Amino acid sequence: MVSLDFIELDQLPEGLLERPASALYQQLAGPTLIHLRGREKRPLVISVLQHGNEVTGWEAVRRLLKNHMPLEDLPRSLLILIGNPIGAKHRLRRLDDQPDFNRCWPGGKEVDSPYTRLFHQIHARMRELKPLAVIDIHNNTGLNPHYAAVNLIRSDYLRLASLFSSKVVYFTMPAGTLSLSMSEYCPSLTLECGLAGEIHATDHTLAFLETCLNLEHISSSPIAPDAVHLFHMVATVRVNDNVLFGFGRVPAELTLREDLDRFNFCELPAGTPFGSLNNHTRQPLFARNQEGIDVTSEYFSFADGQVITIRETMPSMLTLDRRVIQQDCLCYLMDRIHYEFGEEVTGPDPLPEGISRSDRPRSSIP
Repeated sequence: MVSLDFIELDQLPEGLLERPASALYQQLAGPTLIHLRGREKRPLVISVLQHGNEVTGWEAVRRLLKNHMPLEDLPRSLLILIGNPIGAKHRLRRLDDQPDFNRCWPGGKEVDSPYTRLFHQIHARMRELKPLAVIDIHNNTGLNPHYAAVNLIRSDYLRLASLFSSKVVYFTMPAGTLSLSMSEYCPSLTLECGLAGEIHATDHTLAFLETCLNLEHISSSPIAPDAVHLFHMVATVRVNDNVLFGFGRVPAELTLREDLDRFNFCELPAGTPFGSLNNHTRQPLFARNQEGIDVTSEYFSFADGQVITIRETMPSMLTLDRRVIQQDCLCYLMDRIHYEFGEEVTGPDPLPEGISRSDRPRSSIP
């Protein structure tokens, strides 16, 4: 069982950096905050392993801290959150009896539970320490480029994101994420670092964390529009719980393309096939916008035994992992938005003057 006590440490447990993510449970019983003091007292928050199978963040933190031994010489204080060591033991996003940890933060829709109360306590502690920024590190289970995600469109948030990638996603759903809950108080990023276990992902994340560790401040001066390619998450697509699905040539009601994840971050034209239907009696997919309204008919057609897009859109986080799809979603849908110099977004739609969605794709995959 995961400990639901609030675990807070003021030093790194001996030998912790020698353990891969799958062995952390031997020293950490549950979600753990570790304070490491540096020359600059205002901490940088780094969150890893909120999903137990997304190990790049921990691998990057291990290398970061080893590079700065002895830790008394850290340029800036660190507050490291290790989210789900028990999930990491089993190499799973979460255990079946756990909620998604990155939906349990303030503002989320998870029912009140020991988990939500725990993450509310951690949130309060983070706020108390007034961090310079919050960096929440994740992996994907499908083919995706590395990108950063923000919850406010502001110059300092975008500047920080651009240090990781020119691809930046603005999202206000799903609710209850760490970055969304902290975005009111400091620049907060979600990093999506491609597939877990890739050396390039760890190298890229490590370089970004090293840069952040040495920042004196994050400038709020306007960022040039061409510094970022900005996208807005507009809908979440889930597979109907009552529909049997698979990929490629499998006997299922919904057969999705076995190369579906190559569509990630491609602006798809109307008429792009996602898969086929067999013995079709139930709606196979549901797309809901950030208000929870069903917008499936705006994006997909299920006629003639085919699942086809009916408007231009860009998916992200498409995965071929059935367990992840069942626990979370098939993908998110995005629109390109154009950021004008110095404009800001501080909440959901409608987008303010100066920021507009693209009305046509710039590239496509047949």
